[in-house]
Amino acid sequence: MPRLNVYENIELPLIYMGLDSKESKKRVMEAIEKVGLETHINHKPSELSGGQMQRVAIARALVSNPSILLADEPTGALDSKTGSEILKLLQKLNNAGHTIVLITHDKDIAKEARRIISIKDGIITSDNIAKEVSL
Repeated sequence: MPRLNVYENIELPLIYMGLDSKESKKRVMEAIEKVGLETHINHKPSELSGGQMQRVAIARALVSNPSILLADEPTGALDSKTGSEILKLLQKLNNAGHTIVLITHDKDIAKEARRIISIKDGIITSDNIAKEVSL
């Protein structure tokens, strides 16, 4: 949301959930720390890089403690260096116990996953445990 700062953007789902302010603040700060945006709490989206905006989106998704985090082309609009940083963040979150489903058309990005399920025309064509991911 362009008019909201980083903190407010991440807090938004919790407002809709009706969480009390004390619990909301705790969750928002934990999510901000997980994605490494502690120094950008009061910045608006126009003051952030593409990678930082992607981190805000990830934190906003994490703040409600979902069972699964869907990451649909999370590096699509980013340069390769920033995209790599976002992939490392997703790997770190996965290693910390978050279930991440990464959707991509990029085979190089898919190679970074522990498990690759390929789908063509709505049909699973392969399901492979790729490797153990390490940071």
